[in-house]
Amino acid sequence: MKVGIVGGGLMGLALSQKLSEQGHQATVFESADQPGGLATYHDYDGFFWDRFYHVILPGDSFLLDFIRDIGLGDKLRWSHTRTGFYVDRNFYSVSNNLEFLRFPLLTLFEKVRFVATTLYCSRLKDWEKLEEITVEDWLKKMCGAKAFEKMWKPLLLAKLGENYKQVSAIFIWTYIKRVFEARDSSAQKEHLGYVVGGYKVILERITRLIEENGGKVQLNATVENILPAAQGVDIVANNQTHHFEKVIFTGPVNSLLKVTNEQLFHYKANQASVDYLGVVCMVMITDKPLTPYYVLNIADSEIPFTGVIGMTTVVSTDQTSGCHLTYLPRYVSSNDPLLQADDEEIKQSFMAGLQKMYPDFRMDIVRRVYVNRAFKVQPLQKLNYSKSIPSITTKHPDFYVLNNAQFINGTLNNNNVIEHALEFLENHKEAFLELRKSQTVVIKESDHKADECVEENCDG
Repeated sequence: MKVGIVGGGLMGLALSQKLSEQGHQATVFESADQPGGLATYHDYDGFFWDRFYHVILPGDSFLLDFIRDIGLGDKLRWSHTRTGFYVDRNFYSVSNNLEFLRFPLLTLFEKVRFVATTLYCSRLKDWEKLEEITVEDWLKKMCGAKAFEKMWKPLLLAKLGENYKQVSAIFIWTYIKRVFEARDSSAQKEHLGYVVGGYKVILERITRLIEENGGKVQLNATVENILPAAQGVDIVANNQTHHFEKVIFTGPVNSLLKVTNEQLFHYKANQASVDYLGVVCMVMITDKPLTPYYVLNIADSEIPFTGVIGMTTVVSTDQTSGCHLTYLPRYVSSNDPLLQADDEEIKQSFMAGLQKMYPDFRMDIVRRVYVNRAFKVQPLQKLNYSKSIPSITTKHPDFYVLNNAQFINGTLNNNNVIEHALEFLENHKEAFLELRKSQTVVIKESDHKADECVEENCDG
């Protein structure tokens, strides 16, 4: 079966690799000049590493199994890391239970409420009610206003920027569940991992496996239209039409609406649109580490970025040419002017913020600075978000939608991406299997007729 997959992010590539492994001819259409989407890599002039920061958690079972399945299990490495808070111009480590008990900005009673809330979230199964209240209102109710300002708000700002005010309590529930998985329960320490060579190695391995099984990954392929056909679906990319028996769209919702014929997919009149979060991320290559923490959450409105991510607290510096790699992200709405700002303007602003946090910071330790952007990082899980998501199945039996907008009760991370792809393949295996069987019958019948023609000396 010929399957077209629109979008060459990790989800589209994982789908293609699994389908091609099952004997289907899968073709990926990716508009960028390299695969991976948000998981793609960057040339930091001396080494390649991820464009945006990624780590693997011990509980990322789907991602870990996938990495092992594609033959990279021996490339996994693990590190113990720390978490910090920057509040009132002071740095605090909260990397274990003892450090949390010593955290001076909360009373003992507030700490008890904080812990109770995290335990409640980690065990909560009935998540639907959390869609009906904002994360700010829910956390203030559970923990109190002071604990929200000192502990929860910096976490929300680090992941959502000011958009946290629009988001439902679903977000913090999914976030806490994932953070609990980062804990090594025996040592009560954060335990994070990576693949040697970063996601570049993962993406290159997936691409190679797809091509070895007869599939294709077409880069710089701009999809202009997706249309219903007599049998299957047509994709028009770079002014060329390609026919497929099945098509799976993995891009963001706004792109889906822009290129897809209404006979394949449309939003209902009363269905709310999906709004996305974007990110501006300054990446610094330095001779010395900027922070001892993997994540430093910032509770200071004067600082222009929302966190300091010390990547080389997880990743060995032999992966980064002996340098230290630090990400400074700021999450904004996908239409925020900051996403269009000049690189130099962003660098000056972020450097000034870094100088406020670290008065002893010196530019002579900085080797290189980069600014990376993404306009569609993740959907904003606003109130009653589940009513807005696009359905996987559509008006057309051969057209499917599979993207991160469908992550109702999970955070955006690569483990969920792989889980979503595998769940789709399991739930729809009969549709793909039946079509492959029918094609096999047609091929056998064609071969039989050809044999008859040979015996009868048929012409043509």
